Amino acid sequence: MLSAEMNERLTRVGPGTPAGHLLRRYWHPVAAVAEMTEQTPKKRVRALGEDLVLFRDGQGRLGLVEEQCRHRSASLYYGFIEDDGLRCAYHGWKYDCTGKCIDRPFEPDAAPIKDSIRLTSYPVQALAGVIFAYLGPDPVPLLPRWDVLLREDGERKLFILPELECNWLQVMENSCDPAHTYYLHGHTLALKGQAARGSYYYRPIKEMKFQTVKEEAWCGILKQRIYGGDDAEEELGHPVLFPCMLLSPQREHLVLHMRLPVDDTHTQIFRMQFTANDHGKPQPQPETVPVERVASLKGEDGEYHMDSFASHDAMAWETQGAITDRSRENLGVSDQGIALYRRLLREQIDLVEAGKEPHGIIRNEAINQRIVIEVSSSQRRVAKEMAGTS
Repeated sequence: MLSAEMNERLTRVGPGTPAGHLLRRYWHPVAAVAEMTEQTPKKRVRALGEDLVLFRDGQGRLGLVEEQCRHRSASLYYGFIEDDGLRCAYHGWKYDCTGKCIDRPFEPDAAPIKDSIRLTSYPVQALAGVIFAYLGPDPVPLLPRWDVLLREDGERKLFILPELECNWLQVMENSCDPAHTYYLHGHTLALKGQAARGSYYYRPIKEMKFQTVKEEAWCGILKQRIYGGDDAEEELGHPVLFPCMLLSPQREHLVLHMRLPVDDTHTQIFRMQFTANDHGKPQPQPETVPVERVASLKGEDGEYHMDSFASHDAMAWETQGAITDRSRENLGVSDQGIALYRRLLREQIDLVEAGKEPHGIIRNEAINQRIVIEVSSSQRRVAKEMAGTS
């Protein structure tokens, strides 16, 4: 259990909060490249409790700025895209992608105040069809180049899930909890006739292992399941990438779950799915990674339909409450991963408050050419066998 004070310390993400200070040291997904078209060159973004506008100017450059104009605070989301920036729809003040005010109609050109007017703006980079933003202080770290975002021996697809009505930490703690797959996923689907006893997520778990990792290339929690029964296996494992990602094998796919803390009580998930081909050779890649928005996780009656992993997880996360009360919980042995993640989170918050850099920040370009983390591959084998292709 956690005290109410510690729960606040670990969950709140807005400007000035302990966890917010920490999370701003990392890159976060804010949109899909496919969303930023000539027809839709602007998008509202809420990240870490801040209201922002993502836009692409007439030259194709991306900008991420605070939503309210510095003139009279109208929303820039309704502004006009021009070749060199975004012009406010209220009085026409224009800003470039760095947030600098570059035009003030009806004001004297020589007015000195113009050069000092600047919107809060944040660096953005696109990689593998995802637009990432960095909301922290200088110097800006490198955007991690995870292998799943770079591989060319297969197909990539980006899924955007409905925004969750719960705090980000509830989502991340679930990723440190391999025991939940047996009942929440396997048993649920079996009762609905969608899975059989003995299927991959419905096997008896004999033991679970957890390890905190603090390497130069990545930081987080590595977890392993050791299965018993007729199909005994010790997984190679798969990692929770601190602070907000999970790299997970899922049947024939390798999936990078990227979680954006929208604010204290909302979380957005971007799920990059990579499906390797059978020959292991590079294949042509589309100019833009295809995107699919996942439909509602609830049925017409407003209840979770429980027909998919995403619906199962949303039920478990959201029904804990917007920010769950951890003072009432009773953790068991199977919750070691959650305890390790919380300890890691507390340690990193303390480091930032002491003026030090947290773990998982990448500044070495040599290791960032391609970050490869080996994960269990037996799910792909089982899926291929079931499909009769192996």
